Amino acid sequence: MKKQPIYLDRNENHFGPAPACFKALQKKNFFKLSAYSRDFARGVKSRLSERIAQDFGMDEKQVLLGYGGEDILKQAVHCYLKEGQKILIPQFSWWYYKAIADEVGGIKAEYPITEGDFSFYYDIEGMKEAVEKHNPAVILISTPNNPTGNAMGFGALHDFLSHTGDAIVILDEAYTMFFNTDRSYVKALIDEFPNLLIIRTFSKYYALAGVRIGFAFMGKNLSTFSKFSARYLGYNRLTERIALAALDSDDYYNEMRIKMVSDLDMFFKSFNQLPGFKAYRSEANFILVKIPEGIKDDMNAYLKERG
Repeated sequence: MKKQPIYLDRNENHFGPAPACFKALQKKNFFKLSAYSRDFARGVKSRLSERIAQDFGMDEKQVLLGYGGEDILKQAVHCYLKEGQKILIPQFSWWYYKAIADEVGGIKAEYPITEGDFSFYYDIEGMKEAVEKHNPAVILISTPNNPTGNAMGFGALHDFLSHTGDAIVILDEAYTMFFNTDRSYVKALIDEFPNLLIIRTFSKYYALAGVRIGFAFMGKNLSTFSKFSARYLGYNRLTERIALAALDSDDYYNEMRIKMVSDLDMFFKSFNQLPGFKAYRSEANFILVKIPEGIKDDMNAYLKERG
């Protein structure tokens, strides 16, 4: 069987999902697959949204589910960014942000990310100035940011959100749980900032990218988006069961997280000992490395050969 290549730019978690996720599939009553979910009859979206709301101390109505975090992100931009309106995105960011903005005819503007000695930083004052200059309809923040790996602390984030006016703020937290397992700030921010949408996923930390499960928390002013994204006939029963098993596997994922943080530190130190290489600190499951000029083709060939 041909070996499947690893796509480094997708930042997949190759530690793999918790064993309980596989056991959940074995225990599933497959006869239920012929019927739609009955969760809406109970006044909730699903057992999964109910569980997430419980874990974060929030009302279930503030929790959204999607086909991965990407799905919710795309829906939100399509819902709130109109043709000719501006969206603020990080100076260095995931290419897909711009692609989604282009789909709706949005105008892309950037706010600064500063390069330090061995880390990148959000320039909070520069971000505030960008808001005043561009008056965006939507602001997108990625923390930790892909590809720079830098995250925004609660204090800085709260400071910036206090200066975003009527803009819809989308906080992409796909990678946050690798270094930040605190949940309390989510409810605090959602309660205080009614235009805020916080998006997370089971793809990265929980190593379930192939299952495609995303979730989000929304402020009280985003009821339009709730109607836009709701699924009357419910969600995938199999993926829901797998996600619930992942949420019950804290010990497994915490051990994985500790090992990954150690590996990141090893990579950071090792790359910075090589002539011409420069690695940056990361709070995600990837690390950004500048390579010497002139070796790009040779390195690509080497990595392709290694899979």
